[in-house]
Amino acid sequence: QVQLVESGGGLVLPGGSLRLSCAASGNILSINAMDWYRQSPGKQRELVASITGGGSTDDEGSVKGRFTISRDNAKTTVYLQMNSLKPEDTAVYYCNADILTGGWIRKDYWGQGTQVTVSS
Repeated sequence: QVQLVESGGGLVLPGGSLRLSCAASGNILSINAMDWYRQSPGKQRELVASITGGGSTDDEGSVKGRFTISRDNAKTTVYLQMNSLKPEDTAVYYCNADILTGGWIRKDYWGQGTQVTVSS
């Protein structure tokens, strides 16, 4: 079974930095796009950043210029470097990957999330 596991969350002061990781494993033929989403209590999930199989990236809304998404060379791990963190960045961060499995089944997979708390 395909699994996505996030790590790197925690408590950080405003203005600080965190680096999130999401590792994909399992019966994977290929991974296309990988994305980071976040969700705060009482709010809908929102897209934070995306990276395509070709390495093109896109940052969304208020995170533009502060967050950077990247992949490793094997394209099985996606990172989110978060700088200049603000309290409003507090959320559970989820990774998402468009994956073609060994059974030729293509679907989006989600990690369990990692908590990021920005507070003084």
